[in-house]
Amino acid sequence: MSIENKEYPSLSSAEQIKILENHERKYKSIPVFQEKLAENQLFPLISTKVELMQVNSGKLCNQECIHCHVDASPQREEVMTRETMQHCLNAMNKAGIREVDITGGAPEMNPSFKWFVKECSLSGIKVMVRCNLTILTREKYADMPAFYAGHDVHLVCSLPYYEAVKTDPIRGDGVFAESITALKLLNMAGYGNTEKNLVLDLVYNPSGAFLPEPQKCLENQFRKILLDKFGIRFNSLYALTNMPVGRFLGHLTGSGNYEEYMDLLSNAYNPCAAKKAMCRNMISVGWDGYLYDCDFNQMLDLKIDTEDNHISRFNPLSLDRREIILNQHCFGCAAGSGSSCGGATDL
Repeated sequence: MSIENKEYPSLSSAEQIKILENHERKYKSIPVFQEKLAENQLFPLISTKVELMQVNSGKLCNQECIHCHVDASPQREEVMTRETMQHCLNAMNKAGIREVDITGGAPEMNPSFKWFVKECSLSGIKVMVRCNLTILTREKYADMPAFYAGHDVHLVCSLPYYEAVKTDPIRGDGVFAESITALKLLNMAGYGNTEKNLVLDLVYNPSGAFLPEPQKCLENQFRKILLDKFGIRFNSLYALTNMPVGRFLGHLTGSGNYEEYMDLLSNAYNPCAAKKAMCRNMISVGWDGYLYDCDFNQMLDLKIDTEDNHISRFNPLSLDRREIILNQHCFGCAAGSGSSCGGATDL
């Protein structure tokens, strides 16, 4: 099943939930995710201690990718304020959270982005940034590789494939060439060099409605071809499953692939991957400061089920051992080897 590069209407969070919860009437072949967890004594799914805060800096992006669950684009206006970032910083220091994962959109396009990275670094918080690579080729952001290196930022960069033929249809014409240019700039800044502590990881997404190949096999392929063809070095590769959320869900329903894809995910359900789901030890902060179990719940507007569900009211005691909010899209994290923001989980 391949997804054509054509436009489908964006879906609101309510429309997405309606599609995902329609299985009992329309999609009888798709089991209920909670019932699958219960078969393995994993329901309800309970969180552990929050060790990572993921911060969505906004939906503004210089790209508009067909698999984007955030529905980010150059037209989006949702951007996290410095005040909300300060609340995030206060919360991490209060709870002893020592790692932050900054995502977007393109995080670099947030006016307070550099300030936030600097403040986190000064507080001893390890910073991870999810970068789309092409933003680094824009003149306005030419200083970013040096900035990242200067603050020991762990970079996680999107590269759907090691060839233009499978990258550009997903992300836009010319994106692969720009991504290669950006990776070379990062290598020149010291990233991907095993003698330096500057980590450059890549993220692979399938080009359509199918599961990724085994992560280690993909990593070996990417490593050999990127080095042989372009002289590019990186540390690790994350293989992520395309989640049936946001723009990708719109493509699935618009192309008639939704039921088949959900069958694929549910048939590949892995209880070991479900047990290690990233939502259990992280908290996701939306651009407006509301709290979610994960980035995908954020896009569905499924806020955590506590009274202290905003970063300004951050309460570690109510977050630890909370019940995770679940829906059908959770099959994406529990299929095959599992999928999280850190790649496969059942390795």
